[in-house]
Parts: sequence; C-alpha cells; structure tokens
Amino acid sequence: MAFSVMRFDLRAPAFSPAAHADLYPAALDIARYADENGWDAAVVCEHHAVDDGFLPSPIPMLAALAGRTRELRLTASALLLPLYDPVKLAEDLAVLDLVSGGRCRLTVGMGYRPDEYAMFGKGWDTRGKLMDECLEVLCRAWLGEPFDWNGRRVHMTTRPITLPKPPIMCGGTLKVGARRAARFGLPFAPSVNTPAVIEEYLVECERLGVADPVVLAPGSGEWIWCSNDPDRTWAQIGKYLLHDVLSYASWQRPGEESAVYSPARDIDELRAEGRYRILTPDECVARAKELGEKADFAHFPLCGGTPPDLAWESIELFTNEVIPRIS
Repeated sequence: MAFSVMRFDLRAPAFSPAAHADLYPAALDIARYADENGWDAAVVCEHHAVDDGFLPSPIPMLAALAGRTRELRLTASALLLPLYDPVKLAEDLAVLDLVSGGRCRLTVGMGYRPDEYAMFGKGWDTRGKLMDECLEVLCRAWLGEPFDWNGRRVHMTTRPITLPKPPIMCGGTLKVGARRAARFGLPFAPSVNTPAVIEEYLVECERLGVADPVVLAPGSGEWIWCSNDPDRTWAQIGKYLLHDVLSYASWQRPGEESAVYSPARDIDELRAEGRYRILTPDECVARAKELGEKADFAHFPLCGGTPPDLAWESIELFTNEVIPRIS
C-alpha cells in the first residue's frame, strides 16, 4: 500500500498573494481533510530568519495539527535541536506527546545555517557538543527522576505518554551523525541515501550492543502534485516551486550534501529534473504500481507560498481519484 504524506513549511514570499494569515489556517484545514480521507502523515519543518517567514516553531504547529486530527501521524523534520534549551524542550515535547496521544515523532538535527545559531546566541563551532548535551538531557528528563545538569536541578514531573521517551530519531548526512544516533541508541534518519553512512550506523550499533537498530530511509526524494492538466498547473505554481528550490540552493555550502538541493535555476530546468513532479491521477497510480510496496507520495501543497485554492485542487484530486486505487 502506498504511503501518502504532506509537508508544510508555511513560506509566504512577497510575490505570493497568500499571506501567513491565509496559509496557517489552510494547513490546518488540509490536514484535517487528509486525516478524514485516508492520508498517512504530515510533516513540518523548521528554519529561522528567512525572508519569506519559513515556519520557525514546529512544536506549536504540531500541537495545532494534533488538535485538528485524530489518526494522522505527525512529524517534525528536522527539529534544530542545539537551538533549544533542552530542559524546556523536554517539557514541551512531553506535553506534545500527551495532547497528540503519542502520534508525534521528531527527527532532530543540527541544521546547516550559521545565521540561525547567531540569532539564538549559540556557537556554530560547538554545535556537535550542544547536540549531544540536548539529547542527553532529553533522555534523562523523560525518566522523571531528578538530576543535576550544568548547575541546574532538573526534575520533570509531567511525563510523556510514550515511555521511556517519545519517538525521536537522529538525523544527519555524515558518519559522525550516524555514530551519534548509535551512541544514544536512537533510530537513524539520514537525509540522503549514502550507503557508507548507513553502514557506519549499523556497525556502530553492533559495537555498542544496540538492540534492533533502525534506519528510516529518506524516501524517493520526489515531491508530487496531482492535476488533470500538468501543463496548466506548472504555469500556475511553477514560480512557487522554484522559489523553494532557489532558497535552499542559496543556503548550500560547498561540499555539502542535502536532500532538498536542486541545481535547477528556472522553471523549465526544475520540471525537466523530475524531482518536483505534477502528475495526472493515472500517472500517480502507474507510479504506485511501478514502485510497489515502497511507493511514497510526498506532497508539498503550499510549497513556496502556493495559494491555498491551488493546493486544494491537488489534494482533493489525489484524495478522490488516486487514494482509492492505491490503498
């Protein structure tokens, strides 16, 4: 059975007619509709100090989504862990776990934009140490026993429903990230499919005696929209998809790998590349048959400030004409 997920980052670039006041309610309405009509999951992201207002606060957004849904699995990917106070974060995530009934999971990462660290007064060169400290504090705090950390007495009295800890995965693209996931006994969620990095995680888990190591593959890397007329839809939303691509490309540092990077510099190049795909319902069904049990349909309905009416067109068409044929 194919897996259908949608992603929200709530960008509102100046050229889009959709403002944040339009996009946030639309995301909640779309998620509720998805929950009621056979979709599997929704994902939110996190970035800071982006001109288009990229979603900066995934935890309250997940709580809002949890309040509007009943079955939909909810994920933050990735939560930029070193930017948080780990004690307060442990409490917030416990509350999120409680209000969602354990439906939320987190992929935590360090991020790759020094500007974000500067904004929060965090040292870019110490991000690895901060990441380790945050993971240690989270795992200890959720046990509910008092402990001392950095001169602070920590006693978390509101515990999550999911014990010993809410579902948390360690992201990363390099071997150091794989070793960190193994060291904390966490599932590894690489953002790119690099065999040597995945093997590093499995080898380290074996060395450390981690039982049942888990690798969550990043999926096909394709973003899907559904349309009865792809040419028309490309003309309508192409500029929003390109905005997303150009923004991520501007953050990419030399030698970095990223699942969201595309070399496309105009709409024609983006369409030809084939990662952002606008497919007819029949093409979606054919894709599901071709990929078999591993078929995933990752949708990005409000990508780059796409107006909600155009997002709804894709979501409703996929729901009504694809899901019944691939379930």
